[in-house]
Amino acid sequence: MRRQLLERHQVWLYLSSVLCGLGLGKLAPQLGGTADALLWPVLGLLLYATFTQVPMASVPAAFTERRFMAAALLGNFVLLPAVVWALVQFLPDDQALQLGLLLVLLVPCTDWFISFSQLGSGDAARATALTPVLLVLQLLLLPFYLWLLSDADLRVVFAPADIWPAVVVVLLPLGLALLTEAWAGRRPTGAAVVGHLGWWPVPLLAVVVLLVAVANVGAVLEDVHLLPTVLGVVMLFLAVSLLLSRALARMAGLGLAQGRTLAFSMATRNSFIVLPFALALPAGWETAAIVVVMQSLVELLGMIFCVWFIPRVLFPAARPQDRRGVLGAG
Repeated sequence: MRRQLLERHQVWLYLSSVLCGLGLGKLAPQLGGTADALLWPVLGLLLYATFTQVPMASVPAAFTERRFMAAALLGNFVLLPAVVWALVQFLPDDQALQLGLLLVLLVPCTDWFISFSQLGSGDAARATALTPVLLVLQLLLLPFYLWLLSDADLRVVFAPADIWPAVVVVLLPLGLALLTEAWAGRRPTGAAVVGHLGWWPVPLLAVVVLLVAVANVGAVLEDVHLLPTVLGVVMLFLAVSLLLSRALARMAGLGLAQGRTLAFSMATRNSFIVLPFALALPAGWETAAIVVVMQSLVELLGMIFCVWFIPRVLFPAARPQDRRGVLGAG
């Protein structure tokens, strides 16, 4: 199987994992403790494999594309947070629901965004160069955004005693991935290892989703009524992000491939980067983690549509007769 084929059909793998996890959790509730214990190391491994695919060495190259970079940063870190704030105003008075959506909608994607950009005729090279910038900025800005936009008492919700495992499970894989990237830059063996690690994120994320479902089947079934709300918010966010990306691309004078890449960057969110923080929340906040998982599944279904919509409708290539007309006018 080719890696691109695996990534193209990943959404069905995740949906199957959710259904299997819910079935296992319901039929064998004693597996919940085991699943909860396995979740953190598997999540750490997932983050490590994903971070090895984020080329930190390409950060300087990203800033050579100034108009594209400016549009991506403006869209992801100024306009979309304002959109998220507006959407949250219409949510039910449920702080866990609101926090879950804030966590996941405020952080741009740094993994499958590249795959979908490639599938949707975008510029995979620019997407790859952009990802480390997005990763660093979201880790720095997320606490500020939550302080600004959330009504929850973050000092209680993100108490150091509860949150330190999530910090470790994000920062430790990130540090190991940076060491791996440095090794890969010096040795062919390291480059081969990084190439093999590129296969890991999709199956590992499927395992993570399965373990979350097994460990939290009660909370999932209890919160299933929230699915229409999450579906509505995520789809509205997706629609607004696509419209904004079209406007930004036009203002910045971006080419078709750049515009498509910008659209995928703004439409996808970094669900599993914030999943550790959602899972580390104290008792009573389980809904936040369920919302993060729900959002990722809804988004993946939306990406199936976007792979068709973005290159054919939002940023369509000029038709042959249109190109002849332009040439003739010259």
